[in-house]
Amino acid sequence: MSDEIWKRAEIDSPCIKVCVIHPATRLCTGCLRSIDEIGAWSSLTPAARQAVIDDLPARAPLLRKRRGGRAARIKDS
Repeated sequence: MSDEIWKRAEIDSPCIKVCVIHPATRLCTGCLRSIDEIGAWSSLTPAARQAVIDDLPARAPLLRKRRGGRAARIKDS
């Protein structure tokens, strides 16, 4: 029996199994979805899923801003 029978034509979840919610942005640091998007994923329409997927690249900079460290303490002369 082929596994093809179990495949469905739908947009896969962007989950990469790094499930940590950033406290300030409330986005998952792994897939960049919001908690609401993650919870509703299985019931979203293909168009709604695609809209989320299309928006993910714009969310990446929200989690990659440098927030401190040595470089943040060094002042320009």
